[in-house]
Amino acid sequence: MFSSLRFRLPALFLAGIALTAVVSAAIAFGLFRNYTQNQAKRELRREAAGLTQLYSEQALRAQEENKPPPFFAGKRLERASGNQLYYVGVGPFSGQEFGLRKLPQKSVDWPALQRGRTLEFTFVPPGETRKFLAVAHPLYLQRNGPPLGALVVATPQTQLSDQVARLLERVAIALLVGLLVTAALAWYLSGRITRPVRRLAEAADEVAEGNYDVAVPHVPGRDEIADLADSFRQMAARLAEAEELERNFLMTVSHELRTPLTAIRGHVEALREGLAQDPEARGASLDVISEEAGRLERLVGDVLDLAKLDTRRFTVLREEVDMARLLDRAYAAFGEEAKQRGIEYGRDVSAEPVIVSDGDRVLQIISNLLANAFRWTPDGGRVDLRLSADDGRVLVAVEDTGPGIGPEERERIFRPFWTHDGKGTGLGLAIARELAVALGGQIELDTELGRGSRFELVLPANLA
Repeated sequence: MFSSLRFRLPALFLAGIALTAVVSAAIAFGLFRNYTQNQAKRELRREAAGLTQLYSEQALRAQEENKPPPFFAGKRLERASGNQLYYVGVGPFSGQEFGLRKLPQKSVDWPALQRGRTLEFTFVPPGETRKFLAVAHPLYLQRNGPPLGALVVATPQTQLSDQVARLLERVAIALLVGLLVTAALAWYLSGRITRPVRRLAEAADEVAEGNYDVAVPHVPGRDEIADLADSFRQMAARLAEAEELERNFLMTVSHELRTPLTAIRGHVEALREGLAQDPEARGASLDVISEEAGRLERLVGDVLDLAKLDTRRFTVLREEVDMARLLDRAYAAFGEEAKQRGIEYGRDVSAEPVIVSDGDRVLQIISNLLANAFRWTPDGGRVDLRLSADDGRVLVAVEDTGPGIGPEERERIFRPFWTHDGKGTGLGLAIARELAVALGGQIELDTELGRGSRFELVLPANLA
């Protein structure tokens, strides 16, 4: 479970969130602690200044009116403010007690106080074990005279720590709740992400075992996983089609090999047993053997050519090729079949270019296109072979009056082993296109159902 993507995605997400939260909490803790201390110092300064002024006014009034000092004022002020009050230096009431606890001068920076500075410091008051944050404000009885002493307002530092601790506790609770909500959301989202991935993985296992008809899950949306599912579905369909083509090819090749082999074997047995006595019968048998052997040679040659083209181990010769003469050779090879089937067979040469290419392979391409045209043209139909040159290109067109090709099959016909009617090897057009590409050209198709087809070989006019 811990190695699954379903667990690792939310775990990694939560780890990132937790790390970010801890860092943010640490920064917030430091900022809040500094803010609390600064705020406490400002309040202590304000309180110290106000109380110092109050005691200074009371001391002056007591001297003028000959009244006793406010002995109980210190305790009341401490209860009202929540802070502790101390005094350091000479008392403002002529040596009389006035309710503030006294501190020795060594508790503060006495020279700085004499210069009129307000001091911020920490100390442990007599009788206390806690450390206090304090502010000492100079107390004057004469405006231009030196300060008599300083009133000290102090607060325990533990109070500041308690405030920070309460904040930290609330932050921890908020962080825990946030992590729980985030964990639930991350677990849900990881399930949404990994569920189709797991189903795709299961489908991939099925494909790996050879089951190409597996149902690929549909993933809604237009994200990367949906694209992956669509690509995988197309791949599975192509693999299933390839397997079907391979199976059909093996059946077709087996049939194509068995037919000439059966004929050859029959005539060889007839010659061996002396069934063909007269020279004419023996000659006919030898002609059949030669024909069928040539058929086998062409079939094996097609398979080898396709294998070489697929592995890019095909060698292209560079020689001068007289296209008009080569077209005559290709045209003549199908003349007899055209006569026997009553097909109107035409040739049109509007240019006679001589190019640098592989003549045998160009002839093979044209022959394959013509063979395809004659296969699909009905008896009494028409096949035309045309040669022209235009804009630095040499064009060889083969037109027929066959049934035409539907839009969904215009790409399939160039795939190896695919045939419209399940007959033949399905290699002719595949080899023709691969050869055309190897020679730097291409094959263009113009077809319409019920109108026939036009295959055009386009080669670069590398003129000799």
